[in-house]
Amino acid sequence: MLTADGWLLFATNGVRNFAYGFISVILGLYLASQGLQAEAIGAVFTAALAGGAAITIALTAVADRIGRRRVLMAGAALMAVAGVVFSSTSNLVLLIISAILGTISPSGKEVGPFLSVEQAILTQAVSSEQRTNAFALYNIIGSLAGAFGALAVGLPGLFRLSPLLGYRALLMAYAAAAVLLLVLFARLSPEAEALASTSGARRSLGLHRSRGAVTKLASLFAIDAFAGGFIVQGLVSYWFYLRFGVDAATLGAIFFGTNLLSAFSFMAAAPIAKRIGLLNTMVFTHLPSNVLLLLVPLMPGLWPAVAMLLARHLLSQLDVPTRQSYTMAVVEPDERSAAAGITSVARNGAAAIAPAFAGATLAVPALGLPFIIAGTVKIIYDLTVLTAFRKVKPPEETN
Repeated sequence: MLTADGWLLFATNGVRNFAYGFISVILGLYLASQGLQAEAIGAVFTAALAGGAAITIALTAVADRIGRRRVLMAGAALMAVAGVVFSSTSNLVLLIISAILGTISPSGKEVGPFLSVEQAILTQAVSSEQRTNAFALYNIIGSLAGAFGALAVGLPGLFRLSPLLGYRALLMAYAAAAVLLLVLFARLSPEAEALASTSGARRSLGLHRSRGAVTKLASLFAIDAFAGGFIVQGLVSYWFYLRFGVDAATLGAIFFGTNLLSAFSFMAAAPIAKRIGLLNTMVFTHLPSNVLLLLVPLMPGLWPAVAMLLARHLLSQLDVPTRQSYTMAVVEPDERSAAAGITSVARNGAAAIAPAFAGATLAVPALGLPFIIAGTVKIIYDLTVLTAFRKVKPPEETN
């Protein structure tokens, strides 16, 4: 049975990802309309991503000690201020400072401490047996909210607002969403806080007993994310265009299908994990998805390649809620926020590096090098994480 705090986190996850969905679509357009050049816009985006990583590490390291509710409320307040600043100035320095501190998301993905701290709280809001179910539903809500947020970009047009006024209206809506988050986080109960530590061990970035396990997990997750950076949606879309001459409308239909199948894979994660275990679900659903990834560029035509890609996405997200659930299960309760923050930053940082190398792999589209590199590295990750953690069981699997 999910506690009231758990339901509250489903709501905050939906509100936040809805806001991320529309801000990511209009951010570059808005900055350009303010007269910023491409280099300046890139600097703002880099500041947002780098600042989000730094804020995540800083706040999740102390959240379990100073209070998870306080950290979440502070993050929401900074998010609100950033929305107001972006809507009211074109000063590059102010924009960069706000991007660093205010969890502005240029990617539509989580960039601040919210996800990590919420994962820690959600773990305590359900029983061990229901934890993976809760994480699966949490991810589904976030994905759907982000999709609807992207659609909300069209709302200002319905009211016949000019593009600039429409962008500013959405930025103020972003600030309003942050205020709503602040109100919702304030309603978290004392049960949301970390369980009392029984260890007097010295902490580093919020970790003590689980430092070794988290370091290994973060390193392995970074390898997986780096490989994933070669096949982000934009690069895969461009490869299909180069290889098969696919038009934008067809690409849109293809990626609607991949995202829909990814959502289905979230739903299948919990029942499979209950049957074969969290780690086995992470690995043995990920392995065939990576084999399918290797097959995409080897197909003789467009639609066989699309079929391989769709089949891959039916399996590719099964490891997300299981990975989150496993990480929360194998660390100490008062280290969960820090562990989630460190592993999240490791993944995001590694994924951000890969596209810089991926462009060169598209020089000869027929080779399909992005798929070959990503699939091969991901298979190595799967086998390594299985070898490293096969004896580390979550509590519900030790009986």
